[in-house]
Amino acid sequence: MILNRQTVALMTAGLLAFNSCSLKQMVKMAKDQELTVTPSPLEVHGDSVAFDISATLPVKMLKKNKIYSVSTFYKSGDNKVELGSFDFVSTDYPDAKTTAPQIKKHQAFAYKPEIGNGDLLAVGTASNLDKTKTKSTEEFPIAKGLITTSRLVKDYSYVAYADHGYNNKEELIASTVNFYFEQGKSVLRSSEMKGQNAKFLDAFITAKHVTRTISVIGQHSPEGTETKNTNLANERSVVIEKYVKARMKHFKQDSLVNTIQFVTKGDIKDFEPMKAEIAKSTKLTPEQKSELLNIIAGSGDFTSKQQQIEKLPYYNKSVLAQLYPSLRTARTEIWTVKPKKTDAQISLLAGQITSGKVSVDTLSVEELGYAGTLTPILSEKAAIYEALAKKTDNWVAYNNLGAVYVEMAKVEVDQNKKTELVNKAINTLEMSIKKQDNGEAHVNLASAYILSGVKTSARDEANKAVASNASDAVKKGANGILGTVDIKDGKYELALQDFSKSNDSIQVKFNTALASLLKKDFNTAKAGFANYTAAAPNDAAGFYLAAVTAARLKDEATLTTNLKKAKQLSPKFGERAVSDMEFYDYWNSDNFKNALK
Repeated sequence: MILNRQTVALMTAGLLAFNSCSLKQMVKMAKDQELTVTPSPLEVHGDSVAFDISATLPVKMLKKNKIYSVSTFYKSGDNKVELGSFDFVSTDYPDAKTTAPQIKKHQAFAYKPEIGNGDLLAVGTASNLDKTKTKSTEEFPIAKGLITTSRLVKDYSYVAYADHGYNNKEELIASTVNFYFEQGKSVLRSSEMKGQNAKFLDAFITAKHVTRTISVIGQHSPEGTETKNTNLANERSVVIEKYVKARMKHFKQDSLVNTIQFVTKGDIKDFEPMKAEIAKSTKLTPEQKSELLNIIAGSGDFTSKQQQIEKLPYYNKSVLAQLYPSLRTARTEIWTVKPKKTDAQISLLAGQITSGKVSVDTLSVEELGYAGTLTPILSEKAAIYEALAKKTDNWVAYNNLGAVYVEMAKVEVDQNKKTELVNKAINTLEMSIKKQDNGEAHVNLASAYILSGVKTSARDEANKAVASNASDAVKKGANGILGTVDIKDGKYELALQDFSKSNDSIQVKFNTALASLLKKDFNTAKAGFANYTAAAPNDAAGFYLAAVTAARLKDEATLTTNLKKAKQLSPKFGERAVSDMEFYDYWNSDNFKNALK
């Protein structure tokens, strides 16, 4: 059959009219489509807003050789985020006349605070297969609002100072002086009272050291005549005790005698002093030393070992004459208080060091490190640790300096200065780790990265701190940081695991309750926020999230009580509540409105 031009034109016009009619019909029927969004309202978790769309078209809506597309976008005010589209292609649904076509899709978009609280909208478009002809619906909402509860996580940081090595408590130091006796006697010879040991004792007494204890330990050598008198060692210790007291009285220190604890005892039938003298002896050959020590370590009692020693060929010359005299002694240990600067003196000198008035060597490394703990003023701490770092160039100094920078950054309100302090902390703490790998610097680095918002680095450093040989306190602090990062990443179960290994700081209590809420364990969250608000009764955020938890539990009475308290403590939470989709079901409630008055 031959078609003329007029006939072809009429057929083409008819086809176009048919296509146009089909598209209009699809758009008209689109009003009965079912688009379900989960969750609805949308929720922020981690750094994104993710949701699932289930779309179902009415039976007979999808026409032959046609496509129905659903385009979604998030809109808040003038901000609009295009999210993409998905297509119902007629060739994929040959039974569309009898069975409703369905599609399930997962979509997500990156969250930024400036996006604001908006709605998820959609537009349906009907087209032919090559999409040269289209008809679209008006845009329509498919999910209203955006829940941002997860963004209320509190930044948790832990600052760890390394031990400065200084002991500010009273310490005792021992000075030892020995007095020697003749064989089998406990009488102090005049030669001993005029010798160097006696002169040392006199000088020590006249120096007026603050003395806490004087211990006198009498000894005896193990030959037969000595062991017959089992009290000989004790008698020698008592003789020296009386001699020391007499010398103190001689130097007019009678009043001090009663303030000192005197302890006397005897080492009886004890080979330990002899073993020490054998080790020091220059008169005995190595073979002789070994033989003597083998006898002492061997079987048998004290007397049998003594008898074995007396049978040695070198006994008279090397043992009795050379070794035993040094064992007939009373060892006197004088325990005096170690002289130290007062805390006030250390603080004063540290200030003079940082101002350049005195040399950095005026204080020891330990004293200067300790000085940093004596001031609550962070700028003074920083100056002290800067001086310490120059003085020692070791990991402790760099870690403690970096720790101060972290603390200063935490309280700095100027963002530029805050960033500068965080960068200084990171550089200084990395220097500490270069000097010696240590858990304190790793947890401090994790805190610095938390402050700068670099979650990946914060997690890495916190994990290194946990794996280090640092103290339990440092590891608990690191686990608190890990839990905080977990919440920021939307990993709530992992957050709870990490928080369970952390400390009981106030921020950890808050974030633990928040993680339970976000995990939808509402009863645990309720108990957690009750615990938190009891510990932090002036923090509005705790009461606000207690109200959110009550809303999830459909407990209006508890909701309004906590919301009222949050608004009283901070009006900004009242302003937040009127647009927070957490309370959408209660916006028209009189109780809700009254709580915000």
